[in-house]
Amino acid sequence: MGDYYTPEPTVFSASDFNAAEDGMALRTAMKGFGTDEQTIIDILTHRSNSQRQEIAKFFTEEYGRNLIDDLKSELGGHFEDVIVALMVPHVDYLCKQLNKAMVGAGTNENTLIEILCSKNNQEIKLIVDAYERLYDRPLAEHVCSETSSDFRRLLTLIITEDRDDSYPPSPAYALTMAKCLREAGELKFGTDEEVFNKIMAHESFPQLKLIFEAYKEISGRTIEQALQNELSGELLDAMLAIVENVQHPPTFFAKRIHDACEGMGTDDKTLIRIIVSRSEIDLGNIKREFERLYDKTLESVVKGETSGDYKRALVALIGGP
Repeated sequence: MGDYYTPEPTVFSASDFNAAEDGMALRTAMKGFGTDEQTIIDILTHRSNSQRQEIAKFFTEEYGRNLIDDLKSELGGHFEDVIVALMVPHVDYLCKQLNKAMVGAGTNENTLIEILCSKNNQEIKLIVDAYERLYDRPLAEHVCSETSSDFRRLLTLIITEDRDDSYPPSPAYALTMAKCLREAGELKFGTDEEVFNKIMAHESFPQLKLIFEAYKEISGRTIEQALQNELSGELLDAMLAIVENVQHPPTFFAKRIHDACEGMGTDDKTLIRIIVSRSEIDLGNIKREFERLYDKTLESVVKGETSGDYKRALVALIGGP
């Protein structure tokens, strides 16, 4: 449903917001012996990101201190990760996550897919600008150096191509593109990945939605089935991520959270990233979708996977009791 669902956040701007009051309360919570974690959770999980930036500004002006540095020195573990994530401006946070996924030994392709394949044109532009500002390096060049083959080409196209959303989606054009995909895939011996890459990276989400519908009409198979037959590995994962985000982003993110909590150990990085980064967008929808898909609440799963202040902070963001 791409742009066709109504996003429901779980974190909103506080109506009676006072940056000075919050800043003083946070300072008190961290001064002296021991830390008042509950106050930190109560304040920071119930303010919008822009309000948190105002608190940080007050903190520097009033105390000459960096609020993030103070929080880091008082907190630890995954609880610290959640609180610091809340304090970073949204786009900068996503850039930091992309950078972490690429720096050092090995690349976390799943993080690249989750962030880059779920964004529309405007969001990608913001990320590209912020990345260069933060790391003095073009995002496209960094991604190129850390990925390979058709997967690299797809991500590079997403970053540099501009999804064209300047015109309204056209059913006639969708049919033409669906035929192109079919000819590049199931009607061909071998697969022409370039055609898939070009269409998936260039067309707007509303246009892609029509292309996928047209594909099913002419071939009798869903686009997911076609991709699974034609592609594999990271390229397949990335294409399926685009398809899910075109059709209904909350489904994509609910599945990612579920995967992060399945099996031995929890993928805390993914869990924190999705809950923090979607809390002011559509975490309400993700919560509902999670329950529909897995017949258990997101709160109950998070409570089972986490503990202590870390658990309390995530549950507060999810909007649980």
